[in-house]
Amino acid sequence: MKLNIKNYSLNSLKELSKEVKNKIITSVAKNGGHLSSTLGATELIIGMHYVFDKEKDPFIFDVSHQAYAHKMLSDRWDRFDRLRQIDGISGYTRPNESKYDYFSAGHSSTSISIAVGAAKAIKLKNEDRIPVVLIGDGSITAGMAYEALNELGYRKYPVVIILNDNEMSIGKPTGAISKYLTKMKAGKFYQGMKEKFKGFLDNLPQDFRYAAKKFEEMFAINGIFFEEMGLEYIGPIDGNNLEEVIETLTIAKSLNKPVVVHAKTIKGKGYEQAEGYFEHWHGVGPFDIDTGKPIKKSSLSATKVFSNYLLKKVDKNEKIVGVTAAMPSGTGMKELLDKYPERFWDVAIAEQHAVTSMAALAKEGFRPFVAIYSTFLQRGFDQIIHDVCIDKYPVIFAIDRAGIVGQDGETHQGVFDVAYLKIIPNIVIFAPRCFKTLEYAMDFAISYTECATAFRYPRGAFYEVEVEAKPFELGKSEILIDSNNIMLIGYGNGVGRAWQVAKRLQEEGINVGVMDLRFIKPLDEDTLRSLKAATWFVFSDNNKIGGVAESLEAFCNENNLDKKIISFEFDDKFIPHGQTNDIEKYLKVDIESLKNKIKEYINGN
Repeated sequence: MKLNIKNYSLNSLKELSKEVKNKIITSVAKNGGHLSSTLGATELIIGMHYVFDKEKDPFIFDVSHQAYAHKMLSDRWDRFDRLRQIDGISGYTRPNESKYDYFSAGHSSTSISIAVGAAKAIKLKNEDRIPVVLIGDGSITAGMAYEALNELGYRKYPVVIILNDNEMSIGKPTGAISKYLTKMKAGKFYQGMKEKFKGFLDNLPQDFRYAAKKFEEMFAINGIFFEEMGLEYIGPIDGNNLEEVIETLTIAKSLNKPVVVHAKTIKGKGYEQAEGYFEHWHGVGPFDIDTGKPIKKSSLSATKVFSNYLLKKVDKNEKIVGVTAAMPSGTGMKELLDKYPERFWDVAIAEQHAVTSMAALAKEGFRPFVAIYSTFLQRGFDQIIHDVCIDKYPVIFAIDRAGIVGQDGETHQGVFDVAYLKIIPNIVIFAPRCFKTLEYAMDFAISYTECATAFRYPRGAFYEVEVEAKPFELGKSEILIDSNNIMLIGYGNGVGRAWQVAKRLQEEGINVGVMDLRFIKPLDEDTLRSLKAATWFVFSDNNKIGGVAESLEAFCNENNLDKKIISFEFDDKFIPHGQTNDIEKYLKVDIESLKNKIKEYINGN
């Protein structure tokens, strides 16, 4: 079903908003996904589609987790019930999914930079188009957004930026006077008077100009920040009031200059249980619509084990501190922030700042944990090199969501951290294989102070390995099953995958060895040299390029070891969205597929 809402009446648009929200709720309840933020932004998106032209104007969504209504209003209404499934639509904007998705998104604070680039192209091509951005209040706090606003204010390209303010207050409106001033500022009279007043200021002597400028600011206190950067500002408006949204966006579009429309919205608007600030309604698994309760009971996860054990360590060691970047619950840091607010910090969407600030704490003798998802730690890559590793500051990187993360897709799969970290000097890189070795990994990281350390762990649980866990020793691996012929070498959660494959092979009378590599940097060179097995199969949730097998091949070449190394890491392509089990089968890295690949190799040799 294709929708053209240009000729809808206001009442029809309000009914459409209810239909869109109902479809979002039923689809997310079934498949999981982002709920409260996308419900709260529905009226803003309907307003975008009504005022602007989706056929020509770039619609740019920051992070894009709030763009579900946009997907339905473009060309995906009938497909929306397959949201985030392997053969369905993405939970984020994807140009390869629809021409109406201008850019792929999944990480924050990129939208305004994209809009500036689009505006430059539109000017060079002399086209009648205008980029329109929807960005959340959290995303606009990150450095990249400021950089883009700075240039946009200087260049004055026509761009409309809708600031969706649903959690923090940017000049919170108060009472009838604030509402009246907001309405006035959205009107043509105010905009015209403002231009005349600006000309009047330019002709005043310097002393009078300052006083007059301050007088003007009394009527625009909410927008001082943006207007000082050279941007027009309108708001705050009620972002869940369709009439007000449409009226304001129409004015903003007509100004032919960069405009920030500040819209206050309620997260979860339209689903009572999720309305307001409830972090657990941001991203949810399947749930019962009537009660709001999750359908599946959550099992113990690596994140929870990390959180619980770190709390125990912090209680006994006052030198342990930590940081997360806008993901306190996702990284397990919320409990630590609540109990030790003076020692644990959420710095918002600012991974670069998080890394560098912890380097200073490490220099001062503290033991800082940087708890960030693998995919988001990429954003702090230069800081890891420049501010941490050059001077060997012992920052501890706890890398959550390593490997396949499932339904969030390409922008969130944690498959690059081994490659981008192992090229850096002065960092020790290792991985636990189970919940207990995760605790041992934390013990080792706290005790090791020669340089930075980094360990990774998966979303959810590990594959099961029925071998007693042992503490970590620097650069030491562990042989779980020995073999003279074939060795399955696992790293991190790949150890459990290798173990399960070995069990299946053993059931069919094929005996293979299993090794827990434990450290990728430094490698356990002595044990690797001593392995009698001539064939090594490598199991690790990373890309092949820059992965574990490449390190082992380089080691064998340097040491003249004649080994056949076969990698079961991921091929050189981005991994799509879908349930984790479905993605593993799609990539042929599920246990059954891996077992069959090894059998085929044995039979062929």
